[in-house]
Amino acid sequence: MKFPRNTRLLRSPFEVAPFAAVFFLFAMFLMLAALMPPPGIPLQLPAGGDLPSVDKPTVAVAIDSAGRYFLANQLVAERQLKSGLATAAKRAGPSLTLVIEADKSVTYEQLAHLTLLASRAGIQHALLATMPRPETSSQP
Repeated sequence: MKFPRNTRLLRSPFEVAPFAAVFFLFAMFLMLAALMPPPGIPLQLPAGGDLPSVDKPTVAVAIDSAGRYFLANQLVAERQLKSGLATAAKRAGPSLTLVIEADKSVTYEQLAHLTLLASRAGIQHALLATMPRPETSSQP
């Protein structure tokens, strides 16, 4: 027995308005996301190149141009920095190396103060992070 069908499947005209609304909302979110600053600490590392690398445990401390300290990408006060470095030194032992990511405008006095804090926390080795030297292609 054949039953009559009363419904039509997709026989109505295709509605573009809902798809256009979703597209414009998506475009608006993309434009707003483009205006957001990228995450991280804005630093301009000095150009260097041939500084040694480390294969032992490290802890990185960043200093921006305003002289603020960042430990584990978090803004910390000097007291928190001391305790964080002491905790890292206890956990890693005497082989821990401090990697200083300092902005170009950071003074020598600030660098010396940071290394003094690290030595008081039990960290004996420190390295300065620099931008790698650009590769020069020598064509024969």
